[in-house]
Amino acid sequence: MMPGATALYEEALDAGTEPGREPVLLLRTRDGRCLPMEIRRWCAPPDPVDTGLLRRCRGPVLDVGCGPGRLTLALTGQGVPVLGVDIARAAVARARQAGAPVLLRSVFGPLPGEGRWGTVLLADGNIGIGGHPARLLRRCAELLAPGGQILIEAEPGDIDERVIARLEFPDGRSGPEFPWALAGTGAVLRAAADADLAVTDTWRDNGRSFVRALRPRPPGLER
Repeated sequence: MMPGATALYEEALDAGTEPGREPVLLLRTRDGRCLPMEIRRWCAPPDPVDTGLLRRCRGPVLDVGCGPGRLTLALTGQGVPVLGVDIARAAVARARQAGAPVLLRSVFGPLPGEGRWGTVLLADGNIGIGGHPARLLRRCAELLAPGGQILIEAEPGDIDERVIARLEFPDGRSGPEFPWALAGTGAVLRAAADADLAVTDTWRDNGRSFVRALRPRPPGLER
């Protein structure tokens, strides 16, 4: 998602923590499909599926597209070194207010600790960032230490699409278009192969799907 496309997302985040307000936000593709965004869940504490994902993290962790910071904050509370990054100012402000270490930054821009992260986390559909999963995974691999892992949440179902989309409220207000990707498990596996990553695990938990991919260690590098 491009910085200029985040205004409605930031407004929905504000509604997501206000009693009595339903933070309905939609992802509308150029061909007319309408996909709901799970703002309420992203503003809530981690659920059991999130907790299972976080148990697989090994620090230091970079939470890409951290939003209001529920996963970053949970890892901080567990004593795991972690940094969240997001391009939405309101999301970063909310995460910081809660005590999560986050930066207002794009994953494609300069980041601290490049080449030294133990885990890059791509949850909540963030494999769609930039509209090209293989390119995103190649960038994430650059951020990892040798042998580091990317934990990726895939879309449900067998989907592999590059779309042009915009954010939209039910009242008809909408933002500018931006490129996005919808990638199910099969698409994530293909993107990981294109990025020269080694997939070591896939799993499903309460209807959500995940992939674990490693940056291979150079030959001869000791563990």
